[in-house]
Amino acid sequence: MLGQWLDWTLDDKHPSPRSGRFGSGTYQLHAQGVLEITPTTVRPAAHACVFSAAIHGNETAPVELLGNWLSALEAGTVTLGAPVLVILGNLPALKTQQRFVTTNLNRLFQRGLAETGEEPDRARELMSAVDAFYARHQALPRLHYDLHTAIRDSLYTRFVVEPYAETVIDPEQWEWLAAADMQAVLHQHQHSWTFSHYSKHYHAAQAFTFELGRVAPFGENDMAALTPMLTLISALGAGEQPPQKPAKTMTFYQVQHELMREAETFSLCFDDDVANFSRFEPGTCLAKDGVAGDFIVGDTPLHVVFPNATVEIGARAALLVVPIHAS
Repeated sequence: MLGQWLDWTLDDKHPSPRSGRFGSGTYQLHAQGVLEITPTTVRPAAHACVFSAAIHGNETAPVELLGNWLSALEAGTVTLGAPVLVILGNLPALKTQQRFVTTNLNRLFQRGLAETGEEPDRARELMSAVDAFYARHQALPRLHYDLHTAIRDSLYTRFVVEPYAETVIDPEQWEWLAAADMQAVLHQHQHSWTFSHYSKHYHAAQAFTFELGRVAPFGENDMAALTPMLTLISALGAGEQPPQKPAKTMTFYQVQHELMREAETFSLCFDDDVANFSRFEPGTCLAKDGVAGDFIVGDTPLHVVFPNATVEIGARAALLVVPIHAS
């Protein structure tokens, strides 16, 4: 059942029964794209883990990664020792392999969300699922890894974004991420209402957004490069201590500015194929906006991450970041 769940979800199949057993635990289907698996025995190092993917529907590598882990669980080549909520976020967009249908789902994870429509409704459903999952396992430390791929090349192929919140990240997390072959860490500077931010802000979870390479269709992802990430997920799912590596092997950045699109007449002043973390020197014009005016780099060089000139008005068009010392 676990190995077929992803295919059934994409094919709109509703298996019956919606719960059952496998070698090291039980499963429960809460909704389309929301699967909870519970171990027969919770191990001492276990976290209450949320693993999510396809919050953007064109980001397929994380879906394949979770599918490989679930198949290994069902085959018994890895075991379950921690409760895990597995989420596929934007199912209509995933089926057509587009980023979203109407609006970006990954800006909607905020309690009291007033927007209506397919993606806002899904955001509310997923927030409720996370709330209920953490409530069921409130004795365990909470963790949420939201898995993505980037829409452009990057100077760091694999990196993580730490959402802004008061919750302090455990130092061992950086060592786990380094061992999972993450190359850089980006610290957010303000609330961003992404899915990982939701778990960190409202539930004090250890939570990150992962960028695991570049967007590609199903079957065209370099899954071998994600073997260390699969090792991390498998260890956490087993309730075991993951491999560790010195955090200093990663490069750390801090967001200095969010570049927002305020007008229809908005453009970025660099080529569309500029890679994430590219550096721009003082005096460089990075954007032109009919409302906000030009954005010029000040005295400190800035690196650009997630540039996208076609975002909706009022949305973030880029993060501007600077390197910092390791956390």
